[in-house]
Amino acid sequence: MKIKQAQQIVDDWINEYGVRYFNELTNTVILMEEVGEVARIVARQYGEQSEKETDANKNLADELADVLFVLICLANQTGIDLEQAFTRNLEIKTKRDALRHKENNKLR
Repeated sequence: MKIKQAQQIVDDWINEYGVRYFNELTNTVILMEEVGEVARIVARQYGEQSEKETDANKNLADELADVLFVLICLANQTGIDLEQAFTRNLEIKTKRDALRHKENNKLR
């Protein structure tokens, strides 16, 4: 699936099931909540924090998908073509960091 297709699928879903997009502020807060849920899972499954009983059914893939969904909502409602933005951003990173990470002794 292309990013552009994902943006259209989310827009279709919102129009059919969601009634309308939440406003940008609400979606930004929801995005932060979802990122927090990802952080909680990572801290417990990959970090040193122990899991609680309530964490047993948490799924990292599901939470990452929630982050992506809300991120796409924000892009859609602000008129951003994420596919174009990502391609442009990757080009900038590639030029800027062509040797930076390879020459970083901390990464060896």
